[in-house]
Amino acid sequence: MKYLKHCILPLLTLVSVMCSCNGNKENPEPTPTPDPAPKAIVLSPVSVSAPAEGGTYDITVKTPFVPQVEKPDWITVSNGTLANYSVVTTLTVAANTAYEARSATLTFKATGASSATLTVSQAAATRPDPPAPGYDGLASFFGLGWNLGNQFDAYYNGSWARDKEGYPDETCWMPDPKDEYKATQATFDGLKNLGFTSVRIPVSWLKMIGDAPDYKINEEWLNRVYTVAQYAHTAGLKVIVNTHHDENHGTSNSYEWLDIKNAANNAELKNQITTKITAVWKQIATKFADCGDDWLLLEGFNELNDGKWGGSPDAEIQKQCAVLNEWNQAFVNAVRATGGNNATRWLGVPTYCASPSFTGSKYFTLPNDTAGKLAVAVHSYDPYDYTIGDVQYPEWGHTGTAGKKPAAGEEQTKQLYSKLYSDFVAKGIPVYMGEFGCSMRSKSDTHAWAFYKYYMEYVVKAAKTYCIPCFLWDNNGEGAGKEKHGYVHHGKGTPIGNSKEVIDVMKKAWFTESEGYTLETVYNSAPKF
Repeated sequence: MKYLKHCILPLLTLVSVMCSCNGNKENPEPTPTPDPAPKAIVLSPVSVSAPAEGGTYDITVKTPFVPQVEKPDWITVSNGTLANYSVVTTLTVAANTAYEARSATLTFKATGASSATLTVSQAAATRPDPPAPGYDGLASFFGLGWNLGNQFDAYYNGSWARDKEGYPDETCWMPDPKDEYKATQATFDGLKNLGFTSVRIPVSWLKMIGDAPDYKINEEWLNRVYTVAQYAHTAGLKVIVNTHHDENHGTSNSYEWLDIKNAANNAELKNQITTKITAVWKQIATKFADCGDDWLLLEGFNELNDGKWGGSPDAEIQKQCAVLNEWNQAFVNAVRATGGNNATRWLGVPTYCASPSFTGSKYFTLPNDTAGKLAVAVHSYDPYDYTIGDVQYPEWGHTGTAGKKPAAGEEQTKQLYSKLYSDFVAKGIPVYMGEFGCSMRSKSDTHAWAFYKYYMEYVVKAAKTYCIPCFLWDNNGEGAGKEKHGYVHHGKGTPIGNSKEVIDVMKKAWFTESEGYTLETVYNSAPKF
């Protein structure tokens, strides 16, 4: 009996447990019911107001699936993890560099639900303070300028040149018959009649410079440059004379003597070149000493760089910029030392590559100057894939067709000039755009021609708006296509092809003074097809 008792008790306990389980099956606890998938996307918040500097904003999205968002380029979107039909979408709003506010409507879409929209508004960038009353840099001094390009700066280049030993030749890059392209008084009288007020005369000196220690410049060449500058002055034009293709862009030509790449790593070479700069510029300045400081500016260099046009590692560029800063100072010292009008005339000092990208303090230092009359020289052919590069789109700007226009448009152009203004002009340091332009388009292509004229008008109007005189690049290249920058016949001063139409647009952009004609109205008049 004792054994049976021990066996029965556990059995009764097991039966009791089983009965208890059977009771839970008869009365089960309720299972949670999942939320139904939303039929409409719901956003919180439904609008964002961003400052000009931009910012990051989280949007809670009720949605059956991770949403797809339609948005402009200046807003980026990233989605978190979807859980219980909710996801956090992060918006990153880029800085607004334009002086107008902007807004966009973002559309959120997901399968199985109706879409929702969110409005993003952003404040305008703060317009820099205007300069002191009456001060506009050199805008009034130079106005609308023109380059006598591929003329005195021409030298050996394959089969084009008459001389293959590094001696520049005034017409070696001109079409045949070459002699009709020699600059004359008619050249500059014609320019003046067309509406230009200044001319930049790029000059290559190369083997026209003798050996050390005197580095004597060929008198015939120097006299010819002087004579042509006087033609321009007689016509009533302001003038710039420089050293142009003397820089070595990574070639083995010994006559391209401004070798900034190797000078940055060789102190002895740098000092030798500095000595040559001093000797050359003392001679040029002495030759032009009788020219008034009210019409002639001397420009130290053109586009000094190592041949990679800003593509080298930044540390290398900074080393080369340090050399350029020294050479700019040597140029200023050499000219000022000759006295007379050279003690007070304006001098132009370029940035690395003459690029606005290298105006920052880690690259560019304005030389010390006893006269306090230095101007920063820069060039711009932006955007390169529209103006001068291998890819030449037929359209440009906000009304252009996607795929037919470059990514950079009006905003980038305005930012370029406004930054130069705020960094220099507004601080009393003049800037001039020594070169700008765009390869000619064919008038027979109605769309391309309209956008081409619009680009030229917008660029010049932007330059005028921000007090930066600009000089059109003209290489006398007739026709349309890559590197065709012909506007005025270099020997006759008459318009080439349909260029008069473009010149008139630029003249309007620079000289029209009217409250009803602004950079904004130019923007609003962009071609529409």
